[in-house]
Amino acid sequence: MALIHCDFFSEVLGLSTSMTVILPQGVKKAGGPGGKIPAVKHPALYLLHGLSDDHTTWLRRTSIERYVEPLKLAVVMPAVHRSFYTDMSAGGRYWSFVSEELPDIAQNLFGLSGLREENFVAGISMGGYGAFKLALGKPDKFCAAASLSGALDLETTIQRVAVERGSEWQDIFGELHKITGSNNDLLFLANKLTESGKPLPRLYQWCGTEDFLYQGNLKFLKSAQELKLDLDYEEGPGDHAWEYWDQKIKRVLEWLPVEKLNIYVDQLD
Repeated sequence: MALIHCDFFSEVLGLSTSMTVILPQGVKKAGGPGGKIPAVKHPALYLLHGLSDDHTTWLRRTSIERYVEPLKLAVVMPAVHRSFYTDMSAGGRYWSFVSEELPDIAQNLFGLSGLREENFVAGISMGGYGAFKLALGKPDKFCAAASLSGALDLETTIQRVAVERGSEWQDIFGELHKITGSNNDLLFLANKLTESGKPLPRLYQWCGTEDFLYQGNLKFLKSAQELKLDLDYEEGPGDHAWEYWDQKIKRVLEWLPVEKLNIYVDQLD
């Protein structure tokens, strides 16, 4: 595996930013027409950080590089600061960045697959929200998403921390009472997607029963079941801590439909 720290300029954000990438080594070739042998592009997991983290945190707090090595899976970890993966009311256009510009840049720079069935997204806390937002908001780009201790119910989350962070929430989302029923509302996105007739992404959701976001996760679960989303839900003892997420990201990697993609890749060795 290669570990790459990439500094680049984002036209969408209007500034220089960073991502960390874990990249399988070796170039796989497939036979093509006319004797051509185009390289097989690697499937990719976009791994999202939480509110107080950055693009290096998954590497520093988990063994993600070791976990993905046998999977021939690229991992892209972008920096989005405290944006909640949103086009902020008073800040950067981080939703446009992570949903449109980032995949294009990563695919072009690192030879990653652009196929829906070979792109996945996962995250913790704020990143769990971002992962489901990407899967539900861009189902043509991501076939599966995983949330670990995700902030899946913004109304519950904002009510809990509004006193100390009220102005920050407004900088992110603008008028807070307008979140429900907007594209920042996961259940609104889910409803819109189910009504569209488009393919639904597979979703995996885990939260610790002692986590302050647990009740919000149960609320999302109930609504997701009513909508008949393709959701696998698990819970267990635990609070909002990396000691649980380091273990659960391994469960996510087991859950992702990666092995069947690599059957074809292995045949090219």
